[in-house]
Amino acid sequence: MATTNREKLFAEFPPVSTEAWEAVITTDLKGADYERKLVWRTNEGFNLRPYYRAENLEGLKTLGTQPGEFPYLRGVNGDTSWLTHQTIVVECPKAANAEALKMLDAGVDSLGFCICNEEFTSAQLDELLAGIVLPAIEVTFCGKAVAHVAKLFLAKVEAEGLAKDEVKAAFYIDPLVKSMTVDGACSNCDALIELMRATQPYKKIRPLTVSGHLFSDAGSTIVEELAFTLAAAHDYIVWMLEEGFTIDEVARKIRFSFAITSNYFMEMAKFRAARLLWANIVKGYEPKCDCSCKMMAHARTSAWNQTVYDPYVNMLRGTTEAMSAAIAGVHSLEVLPFDYAYERPTEFSQRIARNESLLLKHESHFDQVADPAGGSYYIENLTDSIANEAWKLFLEIEEKGGYEEVLKSGYIVERVKASAAAKDKAIATRRQILLGANQYPNFTEVADKAVETATVTRTLTDENKLTPYRGAMAFEAMRLGVDRSGKEPKAFMLTCGSLAMARARAQFSCNFFACAGIRTIDNNFFKSVEEGVEAALASKAEIVVVCAADDDYATVAPRVKELLGDKAILVVAGAPACQEELQSQGINNFISVKSNVLETLRGYLQMMGI
Repeated sequence: MATTNREKLFAEFPPVSTEAWEAVITTDLKGADYERKLVWRTNEGFNLRPYYRAENLEGLKTLGTQPGEFPYLRGVNGDTSWLTHQTIVVECPKAANAEALKMLDAGVDSLGFCICNEEFTSAQLDELLAGIVLPAIEVTFCGKAVAHVAKLFLAKVEAEGLAKDEVKAAFYIDPLVKSMTVDGACSNCDALIELMRATQPYKKIRPLTVSGHLFSDAGSTIVEELAFTLAAAHDYIVWMLEEGFTIDEVARKIRFSFAITSNYFMEMAKFRAARLLWANIVKGYEPKCDCSCKMMAHARTSAWNQTVYDPYVNMLRGTTEAMSAAIAGVHSLEVLPFDYAYERPTEFSQRIARNESLLLKHESHFDQVADPAGGSYYIENLTDSIANEAWKLFLEIEEKGGYEEVLKSGYIVERVKASAAAKDKAIATRRQILLGANQYPNFTEVADKAVETATVTRTLTDENKLTPYRGAMAFEAMRLGVDRSGKEPKAFMLTCGSLAMARARAQFSCNFFACAGIRTIDNNFFKSVEEGVEAALASKAEIVVVCAADDDYATVAPRVKELLGDKAILVVAGAPACQEELQSQGINNFISVKSNVLETLRGYLQMMGI
């Protein structure tokens, strides 16, 4: 077989300088502002350029190490293999055990048990774990009385004589984030210290999980999630050192849980930055072994991103989010079932969820390449930017006394709520898209019977605590109100004037009104305003949307208003130059890409008595 002549091949593609690229871009912009058009100002507080080149790697201090080497930016091991994790709600131990065994047969190698019973017993634990070979898989426990369950688990391991360095387990005990920040009351503090001591002989049991995903679920930015999680973990280090533990004893008992949002490349960079920062934090306490600086990171796809309308889109969200974590390198990965937001996940949704992880591993082979994102001009710069911004915020918290003190002052909750408010506004104005909710809805969909009002109702509180919610809730609550109102409001597209603009604006308007569950009646084209109004009145639609070109509106819209009278709400699609003139004639309803979609739709529903 002939060999490829590398030198000759690349000689066909002469290098192009940055100056040459910039010259072409400037020409294509035709005088438009480069920074405004092409530079992305992220919610994380830094700018991203439209492209990166090898020269952009110069000066980055994060380069030059291998996977498995300190500071572990490129991974804690020499590969990116991860455990496929799924969680089971334990109401009946016997039923949960049967479900667990099925999951294990289907490829799961990390099981989570969410305990619902405060009075959980050792007999129930035996029933729950019957037939499960503990050293072969990882188990985690969360829910009620988790500290009590941890003691029962350790007693079981001891009684069965299992090798202490082979049992893999973790517990969701998190007084600072889960208890204080979200639940509003500290708990399990003494139990945590006791378990930290009791689990020292067990190399692979971690009683402390820092629940960083809860910041993301409450609407934080990626930088905030990372910085606050690290700050809470550092508080735990300080606390445990004061209790007499060494840094090696503490760091090896901490597990991190992060969310993965749909910000594909940013999430890859987050996990790489997280390992880097945590390694340096632990290194500052001079551990005996650099292995203590390794971060055990569990990743969970975003609950914040999920929607109850068009829920199958959640499969796509889960897949891209899982890819971010797989490529970045995590210890374990949980893909939330697509119906997680509104019902107890079904066997089908659970199967799809775990298969998303298994396909990435066994068919895409993402577990066989160490740090595949390493060396990417873009992701290396992104990693550096996230690390720098998170470190600044981390140091700010430390200067103010650490996580607990800053939490009590209200700063953390206020900051996350401000980020959530910014996201809410972006969703309301469609600067951030949630498919099926605020853009491209399924026009004919009616909410699943399992969707209850409580599912789409966001709880707002002035208390100094975070409340997880979903970004689509405001749109979903509005649409569910329509679905359950007993009415079927309609919006009629009156297309006239320029055919191309009429069709474009009709499609935009159909999308717009369907987000509220308003049934849309689209039309190809009307040869005259009179024909269009006649058809609109015959449809008995409560809303009539005039779809035409800007130049046509000055004459078309007043004529429609004259013929329509007060028999329907008249809406003009677009923001024409003659808008003030039309408003002077009593035409006051306009929709455009600049509209606050949520507030505008709420207004129309109110006009219709819904």
